[in-house]
Amino acid sequence: MENIIGLKEFRADVPKIAGKVARGESFIVVKRSRPIFKVSPVDEEDTWETVIDFTKIKKGGLDIKDILRRI
Repeated sequence: MENIIGLKEFRADVPKIAGKVARGESFIVVKRSRPIFKVSPVDEEDTWETVIDFTKIKKGGLDIKDILRRI
């Protein structure tokens, strides 16, 4: 179920709303009675894809500065 909340309420209650989203609720945030964005739970199975695991190259991973220097 999607709940409709105002932008002002969203700003004031972000931690509370984040908890509800984590439990599966969705929200449509409106400003002046017009929808501006939607907040909904992330489908974790389809969201992240491992492209490269730097911990397999070096225990503990690699420093970003070293990676960028070599590119």
